[in-house]
Amino acid sequence: MSFSRLLAQGYVILDGAMGTVLQQEGLKPGEMPELLNLTAPERIAAVHRAYAAAGAQVLYANTFGANACKLKSVPAAGTDIAAAVRETVTAGVRLAREAAAGRALVALDIGPLGELLEPLGVMSFAAAGAIFREQALAGAAAGADLAVVETMTDLAEMRAAVLAVRENTDLPIIATMSFEEGGRTFTGCSPAAAALTLTGLGVAALGLNCSLGPGEAAEIVAEFARWTHLPLVVKPNAGLPDPGGGGYSLPAAEFAAQLSRLTGLGAQVLGGCCGTTPDAIRALSAALREFPYAPRSAAPPPAVCSGTRVVVLDNIRVIGERINPTGKKRFRQALLERDTDFILNEGLRQCREGADILDVNVGMPGIEEKETMARVVGALQGVTDAPLQIDSADPEVLAAGLRLCHGKAIVNSVNGEEAVLARILPVVKHYGAAVVGLTMDEGGIPPTAAGRVAIARRILERALAYGIPAGDVLIDCLTLTASAEPDGAAETLRALSRVREELGLKTLLGVSNISFGLPERPLLNRTFLAMALGQGLDLPIMNPGDRAMMDTVFAARVLRRGDPEAKDFIARFETGPERAEAPPPPLSAALSPEETLRRAVLRGLKDEAGRAAAELAQTRESLAIIDGVLIPALDAVGADFAGGRLFLPQLIAAAQAAQSAFAVLSARLARAGGTARSKGAIVLATVYGDVHDIGKNIAKILLENYGYEIRDLGRNVPPAEIVAEVRRTGAPLVGLSALMTTTLPAMAETIRSLRADGLTCRVMAGGAVLTPEYAREIGADFYARDAKAGVDIARRVFSDAGEGEG
Repeated sequence: MSFSRLLAQGYVILDGAMGTVLQQEGLKPGEMPELLNLTAPERIAAVHRAYAAAGAQVLYANTFGANACKLKSVPAAGTDIAAAVRETVTAGVRLAREAAAGRALVALDIGPLGELLEPLGVMSFAAAGAIFREQALAGAAAGADLAVVETMTDLAEMRAAVLAVRENTDLPIIATMSFEEGGRTFTGCSPAAAALTLTGLGVAALGLNCSLGPGEAAEIVAEFARWTHLPLVVKPNAGLPDPGGGGYSLPAAEFAAQLSRLTGLGAQVLGGCCGTTPDAIRALSAALREFPYAPRSAAPPPAVCSGTRVVVLDNIRVIGERINPTGKKRFRQALLERDTDFILNEGLRQCREGADILDVNVGMPGIEEKETMARVVGALQGVTDAPLQIDSADPEVLAAGLRLCHGKAIVNSVNGEEAVLARILPVVKHYGAAVVGLTMDEGGIPPTAAGRVAIARRILERALAYGIPAGDVLIDCLTLTASAEPDGAAETLRALSRVREELGLKTLLGVSNISFGLPERPLLNRTFLAMALGQGLDLPIMNPGDRAMMDTVFAARVLRRGDPEAKDFIARFETGPERAEAPPPPLSAALSPEETLRRAVLRGLKDEAGRAAAELAQTRESLAIIDGVLIPALDAVGADFAGGRLFLPQLIAAAQAAQSAFAVLSARLARAGGTARSKGAIVLATVYGDVHDIGKNIAKILLENYGYEIRDLGRNVPPAEIVAEVRRTGAPLVGLSALMTTTLPAMAETIRSLRADGLTCRVMAGGAVLTPEYAREIGADFYARDAKAGVDIARRVFSDAGEGEG
């Protein structure tokens, strides 16, 4: 039996938790569950057998954390980490297969590495991919039937794992992410962005696991259902952790009842995560008999996305054209000098001016285009949430950009030449992108609309043959210069209309070519744009900084019912007869030094922030700059983060920009014989047994920016070490982090140890598995839902203590 056959038959029942079952059976704090595959195999096999007997059709091998990143942190794994990965994974798959005894399929289980990937962290996408590759190869060699990539919160890391499995094995993939109650993951990824990206990458089924109970998952499941035609997976927790009893809040029968009701929203593949047991899976199997399976039909709207933002192609969407060296001397200089901040500022400015998507073209003589594309794409995603259009004729350059584009991008472009289609379309398909088709071929650009439509039809047919959906094919009917081709504009407009009506495809057009060589170019450009929009143009490629052109776009949205109540149009002109206020200008010498530094932090421009701090320090004291510019800028970013107006990538980029400025100011203080004023010491640690320190590290960055002295003890820290450090430093605040439910007892034990030692420090607790109620139950003074909350807590604690903040 294959996984595809199971899906074809109806509901698929997955198993339940492994870690929390082992915890109930006496798993010790700090003991890595995956190593029990080697040291206590019968304990693992018994759990698998119980799930198989309960009706599970897929058993997850006990390999969730069996990767080099986590095993190297555990002394029991030994020094040959590669061998430890192979042995642990092989044993895990073998135990599950023997327990299944032909009754169930066995999935290689791949969990997160516990490290943030660039640009949020320091681990490269390639390094993460290599670690996942090692795990995938071992699982495939051991005989796994499929692979599961689960509990991911970062779409970049999810993509690294999925690509590692796809590129190195033939295993079908289940991909699930963990969402918070607000409907996004820890890094800000939405179900829509996850669904669009993972559907394009060719997984077999997708959805959510962990973090939430079935009752809280309904809205997320419904959003997934809107954005993918693939089978939906729901593997939630058994409610909330119960600190008193050590279990979870939902009994087996209630868990099964709540979960089975989600089939009405399209859930097909169901199981349990933390807190679930064989009893819960048995109850689920019985409950599903009351819900006859009906195949789900879905037609997701055409869209592209970044990791945090979806742009639906159901309206006029502007593609910003300014990240392109053609005809731009300063941009060419920036590429040659590797001045990434200049390019980032160009992207940010276009987004503020109204661009929905950013075209990225870095091709010019004198640079390594492939490396430059990868660097620019990676950096852009740290400061903006706009989806990207990767623009190059070189398939290697396209692949380099698409590999690091953590969402669903657009490829610009292919044309009707068979050789070009054969080179580019496989790259488009591999990375799940949309593609622009230029209506030209070996014979050039046809002079008639009919000729261009014929090429568009050929491009569509070839894309469909490669498995690229029609909704992901965008046709560029090409703008010819009116001065050289007097009939060209009319033929382009006719081609636009016919492509839309006859082929049902979205259209794209660069409009400014129309006026080349003629006077009053802006007038010609906006007139042609209006005519093209009237023929159904969907995606104009243009400079959004051209106010009149953007006014035309806003007006056309009203007339084409893309802004049915004219709310956006009215907002653009809400100042009455006066023009709406222009977007803020780019960073420039015209701004005051204080404003230049503030904006550099807000925009996450590290190099610019460092330069601005150095310039400002010529006339102002370093401490005054910190208190008067940097801290208020960070407060503004934090407020936007707390309000859901920006997400973790932008928060970290701003914090890193502030760090760059702090480094400059601290160096000046040191040369003057002084130091930056510390607001007090805080001890941070990830608790014993937990090797995930993403949340702790983000908190560290923010707290250091606010002037606190951080004593970072790292991850997997025993309670005694934390007690000793607090006693040594006298730190009035301790921050404890945990991601794994199996390590929550270690957090409780740490707090008990601090209290038993008579220490008066306050404790803030955070992590994906925590709730305010649980934090209170285990004796924490504060629950920190995110890094910004940690800063607010620190301010409160040190203000209460009469230190620093006064």
